[in-house]
Amino acid sequence: MSRTLYLVLLCVAAAVSLVALVTSEHPRVGSQAPGFTLNSQNGAPVSLSDLRGKWVVLYFYPKDFSSGCTLEAHNFQRDLAQYEKRNAVIVGIGVDSADSHRQFCVKEGLSFKLLADTGHTVSKKYGTLTEVGFTHAARNTYLISPNGRIARIFDDVNPAGHSAQVLAALAELEKK
Repeated sequence: MSRTLYLVLLCVAAAVSLVALVTSEHPRVGSQAPGFTLNSQNGAPVSLSDLRGKWVVLYFYPKDFSSGCTLEAHNFQRDLAQYEKRNAVIVGIGVDSADSHRQFCVKEGLSFKLLADTGHTVSKKYGTLTEVGFTHAARNTYLISPNGRIARIFDDVNPAGHSAQVLAALAELEKK
């Protein structure tokens, strides 16, 4: 094998390995939601198991203070009373620090939990970690049932109408 071909194959193998590390498959609808414990914007640990018995809107977002993430968070905040009526909690996960999340919550008037996945472990478990210019969580949401199972997955969501979309899915799932 020529040295050039060997180097090309080595580069391809490295690229494939990197993609495998950065992206993975989502857990499946109906499967148990992967457990986790992460620090909130207040520095307190939050575990998925602590939320058992409630619907969990687990949304992953790319970056604090960005326009799309701010719009999405404002819409969840606006609709918070409707989620509470349905025994649902909103939990956002991003790869920014807990301090960045705290500043974002203060500036934007957010009262739900934002969790800091600075080690990228939870984003990887949920198949949302991506790297386009910088490593971040893709804009995906998992609707987790009160018994801890994934009931619905929303990929590459549009932040403008996403909260209404999740509320509609919750209403549909409650009828079953």
